[in-house]
Amino acid sequence: MPALCEPPAGEAGVVVLAVVVAWVTDRHPTLLPVWAPWDFSWPAFLAAGFGLLWFARGLLRTAASARMPPWRRWCFLIGFGSIYAVLLTRFEYLAQHMFFLNRVQHAVLHHIGPFRIALSWPGATIARGMPGPLRRCCEAAAVRKLLRPFQQPMLAVLLFEGLLFLWLIPPVTFPAMLDWRLYEIMNASMVIDGLLFWFLVLDPRPFPAAPIGFFMRLCLGFLIIFPQIGLGTAIGLAHRYLYPSFSLCGRVFDDIGPVLDQQIGALVLWVPAGMMSAFAAVLIMGRMFHDDDRAARISFPAGRVEGAS
Repeated sequence: MPALCEPPAGEAGVVVLAVVVAWVTDRHPTLLPVWAPWDFSWPAFLAAGFGLLWFARGLLRTAASARMPPWRRWCFLIGFGSIYAVLLTRFEYLAQHMFFLNRVQHAVLHHIGPFRIALSWPGATIARGMPGPLRRCCEAAAVRKLLRPFQQPMLAVLLFEGLLFLWLIPPVTFPAMLDWRLYEIMNASMVIDGLLFWFLVLDPRPFPAAPIGFFMRLCLGFLIIFPQIGLGTAIGLAHRYLYPSFSLCGRVFDDIGPVLDQQIGALVLWVPAGMMSAFAAVLIMGRMFHDDDRAARISFPAGRVEGAS
């Protein structure tokens, strides 16, 4: 039977596993290890399960000579695993009770995890692992047209920074940390927006195969640093505690008071932005020089002397 017509046994297995984990989380949470979900989330668990399944299946469906190199596979798995670790383990409980750990969670969801996944460039591999109808739907012209606005540089930056700022507005943060529906929307928006931005910036292809050129990607990487430094500074220097929901829910570490918690969180807010942007700049400049060298070799093949007859 052709691969595209195989019954979705893998997908069914993920759903069955989700049912079992959801039941155990609800009825016998003490039986679960630390890497199991704290509060079970169907969208997050299924997204993680299907994503990992399609990646593994896509690798198996790819000829050995055409598979992504090991460093890209590890890059994907580390990025994927880091998102899982802060979203679907006991760490989520800590992130709900300490502001600075919530900032660590969002740094992973918005920066570190999506950055590593985008750097691995796994789209073709995941597409091979998807069920045929779903893959054709994702590759449809209408879907590409829907995603095109998010590949515009200014909109990409505004969304990347705007969503981060939105969830840090105190009157928005308070209900988001207490309402599980808003909480899931907040975390999902961080992951999706992070993936959209870093896939745009870390696209290994030159323009016009990529939506924008290398220089514009370099500019985007630097642009995101300064608003986050400003926001982190404003939060860190605030004279009052801005996020009482973490104290209301009960603090995990009693020796870290509300103000110190806020100051550490402010530091976490802008440090990952600077680190990821600097790393992205090095990668983009390397690709830029490599592309220039390749263009020069095509224009002036080895052994050819300009002006020779």
